[in-house]
Amino acid sequence: MKINGSQIVIEVLAEQGIDTVFGYPGGAILNIYDALYKNSDRIRHITTAHEQGAAHAADGYARATGKTGVVFATSGPGATNLVTGIATAFMDSVPLVAITANVASDLIGLDSFQEVYIAGITMPITKHNFVVRKVEELADTLREAFRIACSDRPGPVLVDITKDVTAAECEFTSAPKVEPVKHDRFDGEDIKKAAQMINASERPVVLYGGGVVSSGASAELSAFLQQGSLPCTNTLMGTAACQNAPLDLKLLGHHGFRSANMAVAEADLVIAVGTRFSDRVATNKKKFATKAKVIHIDIDSAEINKNVTSSYSLVGDVAHVLRALLPHIDKKDRSQWLAHLKKLQSEDIYPQHKEGILQPFEVINAVCDRLGKDGIMVTDVGQHQMWAAQYCKNLSPRSFLSSGGLGTMGFAYGASIGAKAAFPQRVVADITSDGCFHMNLNELCTAVTYKLPVISVVLNNNVLGMVRQWQTLFYGKRYSCTTLDRKTDYVKLAEAFGGVGFKCSTLEELNAALDKAVKVTDKPVVIEAVIDRDEMVFPMIPAGKTIDDIVTMH
Repeated sequence: MKINGSQIVIEVLAEQGIDTVFGYPGGAILNIYDALYKNSDRIRHITTAHEQGAAHAADGYARATGKTGVVFATSGPGATNLVTGIATAFMDSVPLVAITANVASDLIGLDSFQEVYIAGITMPITKHNFVVRKVEELADTLREAFRIACSDRPGPVLVDITKDVTAAECEFTSAPKVEPVKHDRFDGEDIKKAAQMINASERPVVLYGGGVVSSGASAELSAFLQQGSLPCTNTLMGTAACQNAPLDLKLLGHHGFRSANMAVAEADLVIAVGTRFSDRVATNKKKFATKAKVIHIDIDSAEINKNVTSSYSLVGDVAHVLRALLPHIDKKDRSQWLAHLKKLQSEDIYPQHKEGILQPFEVINAVCDRLGKDGIMVTDVGQHQMWAAQYCKNLSPRSFLSSGGLGTMGFAYGASIGAKAAFPQRVVADITSDGCFHMNLNELCTAVTYKLPVISVVLNNNVLGMVRQWQTLFYGKRYSCTTLDRKTDYVKLAEAFGGVGFKCSTLEELNAALDKAVKVTDKPVVIEAVIDRDEMVFPMIPAGKTIDDIVTMH
């Protein structure tokens, strides 16, 4: 059949099983939005307050579902407003297809109104991007974009379409949904050698990261840990990915627990599963796991030996590798090693309840009590993010969504909208702070319009907490530009947008607010949780330092 480029976009999205798109209309992309109007029974569109919010929403949708998220934007500022969201997805390996429209082909390169070379701008932060100037190439280009986005290590792909292509017609033939391709580069001998190293180790530790989530390998990871009596620890991106372990030491690295960092320091073998050894995990790469051999399992060969030198590597999809390893892993008595690590874990220092003062860890615990295993926790970036990663409990895989690599303040509200749009029956809680919340609070109107009852818990200390913590510890308490003292009334703000607001400064008030919040079914809720501005995140390994320099309390 002969259809125009805009209808081709709709048909390919339908082919790929896309039922929800986030975006913001404009002149150059108007033809696509017209086609969307005619196909509103097939594809739901959520119009955000800002294109960055749309990108984060598509990202959150993808993280929560495992599907490829889709975002639309028009040319010029519409397209450039996607950049932070695309970079966020790129750093955390999130499958995303960004479809932008540009000015007509005969206006390209003339500094035309709202013209920008978005393909060039996004080249460093996408897996690949395309510029389409022939309608005959549009369908296959879009299909290729989806294939690239979800194959091997997932990531964002941008397709920029000139306006004349969206109007031009050509023959269209439907095709099957694109299936992801996973290029495994290991064989049976590789598996046997790695298994021999694991079986021979006396003090092994498994370090798992976001690759376990991307691969959907939580069941394989749990079986692997149980089979080998292996203790484990996780990166921020791996939070909630493991459901069953002989011993879970939880968060590792910069703000990880002392016991987890000690385990890696004392191990004779570190089995790194779907992680890239970022500077927030391997805080001093030259002194990381110096007593251990390292087996690195990752889908991306570029990550092998990039940050930490491995003794052996298995390049392939995490689920495939763990499944292949499992029959070769001996059941071994590691009770002495596990008992030693349990003792270290029992010595970890935790904050204690203070009467009449709301503690951050209590906020996280209270939220998790309402979320249960079916809820979704989304975080912004900063102290609250670390508290959330440290103290979250009972969450399921793909239920902890956070900007790890780019550390994007303002990520959480858009991502929460995406998660709630994907799973309207699940409780979605946005853990944020006064600094982050102000970055994208405009998306409250989106949640109100589409009746998405996202619960935002704003830990308000009236400062930029994480930066202030560094200023306290390393800059002689010179609080340059980090004391905000904004006068925002969060209750009135929420109500002005059409939502519901609560303010609390004690645990009793917080619990009461949360109990009311989870019963709200048709509008967003904002809970201001007032905390002390001098609260800090501990433990903390200073940048470039090691476990020997860990600060456990101040």
